[in-house]
Amino acid sequence: MSKRYPAVAGYFYPRDRKELVSTIQQAFLHRLGPGKLPTIGGFRDKSVIGYVVPHAGYVYSGPVAAHSYYDLASSGIPETIVVLGTNHTGYGALVSVYPKGSWVTPLGEVEVDSELASKVVDISSYAELDEDAHIEEHSIEVQIPFLQYIYGDRFKILPVTIGLHTVEVARDLALSLLKASSELKRDIVVLASSDFNHYEPQDITVSKDMEAINYIIRGDVEGFYRVLIEKNITVCGPGGIMTLIEYAKQVSGGKWKAVLLKHATSGDITGDYYAVVGYASIKFQRE
Repeated sequence: MSKRYPAVAGYFYPRDRKELVSTIQQAFLHRLGPGKLPTIGGFRDKSVIGYVVPHAGYVYSGPVAAHSYYDLASSGIPETIVVLGTNHTGYGALVSVYPKGSWVTPLGEVEVDSELASKVVDISSYAELDEDAHIEEHSIEVQIPFLQYIYGDRFKILPVTIGLHTVEVARDLALSLLKASSELKRDIVVLASSDFNHYEPQDITVSKDMEAINYIIRGDVEGFYRVLIEKNITVCGPGGIMTLIEYAKQVSGGKWKAVLLKHATSGDITGDYYAVVGYASIKFQRE
């Protein structure tokens, strides 16, 4: 069985197990975090569809990401967590579904849902079974330790790296996830891994981020895609976000809502507001 070993342990998050656990706990307890450690809900709340969650180094985006994971924990344990990353490296397929095996972090191993992977690729017009896009990509990897901290090994993952960020691809992938999970009767939650505006002053980044977030909350994928281009809003995982929006619409029969759980910037962590990166946790759920 294939094993995907960490590419950014010791860089985006600690390599040492105890230090990593401590860092994750600090993210939850941080002044920008939820302020409490997560607890797993006693029953599975299937109204939860997914989350937008950031993917920078834990010191910068961990407290914002912790809002999504705190909320996710309270919804119980899904069978499979689909993580939609973005392709920063240029390697591999344009829509790359990790085929099988496990992902390894300092907290252990988590199994890839190979059956769901194959089914998604069979249905999709764009997705391919591929490992190359995942070799050095951090946007999915940084989510796994948070999930392991909450759930241990009681879940599977479906890692999908997206390098073609268009509305058409997002709709195709969303429909493929819906059909595949329905056919397999798989209980899934979808995470769209994305940071928001990059390397501009705090006031500009907050303004740009909120404009993009407003389109997300309204479920307007065309408007979201358009405003990123027209206003040069440097969201790095738009394909995953658009896929999550489209999936939420389809899986809920149009009865859904998105809620901003937390927005902050790297400047809110460091105190340097000259050139910041924006981060957001956004929850998607059935109404």
